[in-house]
Amino acid sequence: MDPLGIDGAWVHTPRVHTDPRGSFLEAFRAADLPRRFDVAQVNCSVSGRGVLRGVHFADVPPGQAKYVMCVSGSVLDVVVDLRTGSPTFGRWEACTLDDRARHGLLIAEGLGHAFMALSEQATVVYLCSQPYAPDREHGVHPLDPALAIAWPAGVEPVLSDKDAEAPSLDEALAGGLLPDHRACREFYATLH
Repeated sequence: MDPLGIDGAWVHTPRVHTDPRGSFLEAFRAADLPRRFDVAQVNCSVSGRGVLRGVHFADVPPGQAKYVMCVSGSVLDVVVDLRTGSPTFGRWEACTLDDRARHGLLIAEGLGHAFMALSEQATVVYLCSQPYAPDREHGVHPLDPALAIAWPAGVEPVLSDKDAEAPSLDEALAGGLLPDHRACREFYATLH
C-alpha cells in the first residue's frame, strides 16, 4: 500500500501472476492494509462510458471507508479531501483503476469519492466499512469549479439527478455538511 498525497488514501499495486491459463492476484488482504478495515457491505457498479458517480461521503463517525477496484474496463477514480480543517482540504487526487494493472484504492472515512467510466463499460467493486445509510450520506457536485477536478477531456459526463443537484463545496461547507478533520482523526485512532 502506497500513500497518496492526501492523508487517509492509499493505492495498492498487486502482484499479478500470469501464465497461459490467464492471471491470478490477491486483490484484497486485510493484513496488508495500513489500518483496520471491517467489511460490512460489498457494492458493484456497472457504468457506461462517461458515467460520473460522486463525489460521495458519509458523516463521521462512523463514516464509510472504501476499498475500490475496477474489475472490468477502466475508470478514473478520484479522492477529495472534504475534511474541514485538514491541511489538504479541497484537494483531490486521481488514479486510473482498470482490469489490467488491477490497482485497488483504500479511502478513509471523511474523504470524498468519485469515479468516471473511461471504457465503453466499466465494473467497479468496492468494499465498504459500513452499510449504506441514506440519512448519513452526502455529496458534493463533481463538476464544481472550486474543486477543479481534471476529468478527462472529450468524455461527456453523465450524472444522476442526485449528483447533478449536489451542493458545491462552498455550499456544503456553509451548510455544515462536511466532516471535521479533528473528529475524523479521533475516529481513525479507534481503528488501530
